[in-house]
Amino acid sequence: MADRLKGKVAFICGAGSIGEGWGNGKATAVLYAREGAKVFAIDVNLAAAQETKRIIEGEGGVCVAHPADLRKAAGVKGAVEACLKAFGRIDILQNNVGASARGGTVEMTEEVWDQQFDLNLRTAFLACKHVCPVMERQGGGAIVNIASIAGIRYIGRDLVGYAASKAALIQMSRSVAMQYVRKNIRSNCILPGLMNTPLISWRAKQQYGDNRVAEIIAARDAMCPSGKMGDGWDVAYASLYLASDEAKYVTATELVVDGGMTQAAAQPQDS
Repeated sequence: MADRLKGKVAFICGAGSIGEGWGNGKATAVLYAREGAKVFAIDVNLAAAQETKRIIEGEGGVCVAHPADLRKAAGVKGAVEACLKAFGRIDILQNNVGASARGGTVEMTEEVWDQQFDLNLRTAFLACKHVCPVMERQGGGAIVNIASIAGIRYIGRDLVGYAASKAALIQMSRSVAMQYVRKNIRSNCILPGLMNTPLISWRAKQQYGDNRVAEIIAARDAMCPSGKMGDGWDVAYASLYLASDEAKYVTATELVVDGGMTQAAAQPQDS
């Protein structure tokens, strides 16, 4: 443990994982704890947050698991109040909630469009709305928003709601950064490329069945210039830098974590 976050409290939205393995939020929560932070782990699935808590406490860290639907203002407000009751402050806000839905402007229903913005943007908006005043009273803090390279370029799939909501998250993050730049509150985005997380395997099983999971993973690997997707730990270590005091002069910017994918020509993919 290098204690890069010693004495800090991390409020992590989406700190669980949908299955075995390491999603972005779960890996980040565990890494933050390893670096000395007390972690307030929030997930709509309490069991998933409790699994993250079990790992952190098993390594000697401190974690509180809290269930909340972060698309709801009451859920976010309740989580902030519970964190303050448990730890008295919030130094790091990690907005990790999100998922993609297939479809272009014609194919995507209005309902799915709204769901994409609720999940990928509204959750972060509500978290910033309720956490920024806490950070302002404390004299500072760091916000890390998990966006996507889909917010800045076409990635070979028609994901219009996802791309639009992640682009909006990037600009919201910049706006928050500049609103609070003199309050010592930093706001930055991480833009992951294709990542091999439990959510990918779970969705492949749901859509195609167990027999095609390996095929789907291989197809996604092939889309990456390196021939391999990244993983939750790649996002976690990037998050650690932006959350730490090492990034004290970094705000209103984006850190791309994509193995070079944004430099490669995107071609439409079937899978």
